[in-house]
Amino acid sequence: MSDANTTYAQKPAHAPPTVVSAKPIVLPAPDRGEDLQVRVSAPASGGDLPVIVFSHGFGWSLNGYAPLADFWAAHGFVVIQPTHLDSRTLGIPHEDPRTPRIWRIRIEDLTRVLDELDVLEASVPGLGGRIDRSRIAVAGHSWGAQTASALLGARVLDSDGVPGEDMSDPRVKTGVLLALTGLGDDLTPFAVENLPFMRPSFDTMTPPALIVAGDKDQSMLSTRGPDWFTDPYAYSPGDKSLLTVFGAEHSLGGIPGYEVAETTDESPARVALVQQLTTAFLRSVLHGEDTGWKAAAAALENAPDPLGKLQSK
Repeated sequence: MSDANTTYAQKPAHAPPTVVSAKPIVLPAPDRGEDLQVRVSAPASGGDLPVIVFSHGFGWSLNGYAPLADFWAAHGFVVIQPTHLDSRTLGIPHEDPRTPRIWRIRIEDLTRVLDELDVLEASVPGLGGRIDRSRIAVAGHSWGAQTASALLGARVLDSDGVPGEDMSDPRVKTGVLLALTGLGDDLTPFAVENLPFMRPSFDTMTPPALIVAGDKDQSMLSTRGPDWFTDPYAYSPGDKSLLTVFGAEHSLGGIPGYEVAETTDESPARVALVQQLTTAFLRSVLHGEDTGWKAAAAALENAPDPLGKLQSK
């Protein structure tokens, strides 16, 4: 494909040795005002590969979150990263008429990725015939976590507290929601006025999911403390797990990338914990009989100086 740049990254011996990544793969999106640019990363070998569709945080792009995307791809996942309209790489001004709808367009971006899996698969050298479409997960960080949660059944309440449109997708079996904001009852006046979509209901977010929160994540959008980020676990039904990362702020140690401006709590150890636990969780749900999740949970619980705490219900 002429617009795909292929890169290779060496991985440790215990992981697939090579990851292949193609970008930008461009999906036509005339109704969006900008075609959708996507990055796809996958192990260079192996078949029946499960899929993770990842939604970036505010301002980021398909080029972010390498600590997660590269790790997941090296451990047997096809990782798909679209660039949403709020990306700094697109430079769309705040007064753009699409701005009030970007939260919805973000969700539609993820759905479009799933609709175009055939195109994306064909655009990555050597990936054809290796994707398992029955094993699909969504993941996201911050605003991206809210975007991903919609495909798992979370909905946005209107001003009267009535749940809005159901934008869930039955193709999605599970999710990882990183630093997902909580209920809208304790928003700051700025958030109430400018971010009306930050009034989620998790009542219908039924698929299994791992919620990851930092116990030092103090949001400027909420009058509550870091426990606000545990709401998605507390108020959603079904099989859920909550990983609370000790000492972590909103970047959870640096998952958007090391040494980036918004990483206020840089910690390779915290990032490694998130990498390992999210991978083990997704494998356990998507592969069913994988035992790595139980082993990872036990290792965290029995660690002499644990980096976090894991709860499940």
